[in-house]
Amino acid sequence: MRSYLDHNATSPLRPEARDAMLAALALPGNASSVHAEGRAARMMVEDAREKVAALAGCPPRQVVFTGGGTEANVTALSPDWLTGDGPGRLFVSAIEHASVIRGGRFALNEVETLPVDSNGVIDLDAAREAFASWHKISGGAPFLVSLMLANNETGAVQPVAQMAERVHEFGGLLHSDAVQALGKLRVEELAAGADLISVSAHKFGGPKGAGALIVKREGLPVAAMLRGGGQERGYRAGTENIAAIAGFGAAAELSLAGWDQIEALRDRLEAQVAEIASGLTVFSQDAPRLPNTSCLAVAGLAAETLLIGLDLEGIAVSAGSACSSGKVARSHVLDAMGVGPELGAGAIRVSLGWSTTENDIERFIAAWTRLYGKFAERRQAA
Repeated sequence: MRSYLDHNATSPLRPEARDAMLAALALPGNASSVHAEGRAARMMVEDAREKVAALAGCPPRQVVFTGGGTEANVTALSPDWLTGDGPGRLFVSAIEHASVIRGGRFALNEVETLPVDSNGVIDLDAAREAFASWHKISGGAPFLVSLMLANNETGAVQPVAQMAERVHEFGGLLHSDAVQALGKLRVEELAAGADLISVSAHKFGGPKGAGALIVKREGLPVAAMLRGGGQERGYRAGTENIAAIAGFGAAAELSLAGWDQIEALRDRLEAQVAEIASGLTVFSQDAPRLPNTSCLAVAGLAAETLLIGLDLEGIAVSAGSACSSGKVARSHVLDAMGVGPELGAGAIRVSLGWSTTENDIERFIAAWTRLYGKFAERRQAA
C-alpha cells in the first residue's frame, strides 16, 4: 500500500469526475453541432462551465476552457497590443511557474522580475516603484503583471488584491495564476481585482488536460493562441474536450469541502517532523499558506536521498515543482527567497489532498523517523 502526498503535482482523479467523464465519452455529438446529439454535448460543457464559475466566484460567461493551466497562462500573457510597434512590458514575480516566467509572447528583454521577501511573498512597494518607473519612461505605454495566487512549492499565498490596486493605479492589467489555489481557497476574494485568472482541474481531483482562463470583463486585450472555428467566444478555437471539461465540473462541485481537516493533518505532520528532526525548516511558515502544503528541509539531508528513501517506503512526495519532470534541481523559488544552497538542496514538498488520511500521515512520520535516524547516525559518525 502506498501513500500519495504529491497533490500539488496532480491530485488523484475523484470517482465523481471519472463518472462524469465516462458519461461524456458516451456522447456521440460535437458541442458545436445543432442536432440533438450536439445539443446534449453542449449542455454538458455549459453545465461544467457553471460549476467551475461557481467555484471561482464569477459569471459562467467569463470562463474560457483551455487544455490546462499552462495554456491559460500563456494565453493571458499574449495581449493583442504586442502585435503593434509600441513598447510592451511584462512584470512577473520571482516565484512564478515556468509557463509565466517564460513570458508568453513577450520577448525576454520585455520581462522584468519583481522580488519577494524571505517568506516568498511579493514586495508590494518594490512592485509599485517598478510600475511607476515604467509608466514614466514609456509615457504611459501598456503593461501586464502576473502574480500567482498561491505558490506551488511553498504554498505561500500572495496579496493579489493589493497588487491589483497598484497595477491599476498606473493603467496596467493584472493576471493571476490561481492553478494551485482554486478548490482550496476563496479565489473570488483573494484575487479580487485581477483582470485575468488561470485555473486548472487536476490540482483538486479533476482530470489532467483541462483548465480555464477567467476573463473578467469584455474587451480585455487577449489574443487567442488557437484561431479557427470561434469556440469559447473566440478565445480558444477547436472542438471542446467534453470529457475533460465534464470531469473538471464534477471535481469543482466537490472541491471546497474538507480543507480544515486537511490543514489539521498538515500541521500535525509538521509538528511531529519538527520533534524528530533538529534544525528543521518549514519554508513560508510565517506567511499565509495553502492548507495542504508543507515545504521542508534539514541542512545536509539531500532532497534526492529523501525522495528515493520515501518512495522505497511507499510514500510519494516531490522536491518542488513538477514542471521539470524527472529532475531534482535547485528551486528558483527558494533562491528568490534567499535560501542558502545547502538548505535549499534538502527541500521536499509534501502536499495533501482530498484522498489523504490519517494513516498516510502516520506512514510518512514513521518513514521520516527511520530516514532521519540514519542521517543523524552518519552525521554523528563523521
